Amino acid sequence: MSVLEHLKELRRRLFISVLFILAGAVASFAFVEQILDLLTRGIDLIYIRPAEAFMAHIRVAFTAGLLVASPVIFYQLLAFLAPALKKKEKRVLFLAVILMFLLFCLGICFAWFVVFPFALDFFASFASESLAPRYTVSEYVSFATSFLLAFGFVFQLPLLFWVLGALGIVSSRFLRSSRKYALVIILILSAFITPPDVISQILMAGPLLVLYEFGIGLVALTERKKRRAQERNEAAS
Repeated sequence: MSVLEHLKELRRRLFISVLFILAGAVASFAFVEQILDLLTRGIDLIYIRPAEAFMAHIRVAFTAGLLVASPVIFYQLLAFLAPALKKKEKRVLFLAVILMFLLFCLGICFAWFVVFPFALDFFASFASESLAPRYTVSEYVSFATSFLLAFGFVFQLPLLFWVLGALGIVSSRFLRSSRKYALVIILILSAFITPPDVISQILMAGPLLVLYEFGIGLVALTERKKRRAQERNEAAS
């Protein structure tokens, strides 16, 4: 395929993905009240602008639509990249896309069941008789959806390392020697993709460091398998 044909194919895949996100958002809008009740965990919300509640409902619907359409999005990524790869690379990509989806779901579940409740409890601990917590619906929905999606995306880090290691682009030795630089990058990344408060950034940076170490382990495992395969080939020859 020419460059123009690749661009047309990319546009078609993006169009399909966006179409499914919109369809998922429209379908989710019918259940937005139930989703919002689940998301708020019993917290009473207020709104201070006429259109604020409506826009919060729209955001919830689009976030739900993104989650519903995520299998299709990951499939479109696989379908776009697969024709340009060799047979071995296709197997790596196919497994990578499956793991990408699973890690995305795992990241959201980890945030929802572990980190997000801790963050809410921490912020609520500053309330007092003269300082009652009153959350606006737009601020709360923005905080919650950004928090959950951010964890879904950063949980892709070990997979990224595994793919790069399988393709021979990075090594476990390089990743180990780059820990101090990775720490700085993780702190900066956490500041960008989490809500603007130190606690959320720390809650993001901690799991990222663990995922970084896990990624090193995956790359080391891939390198070990490559060495064993090479030794078997040399012994056979």
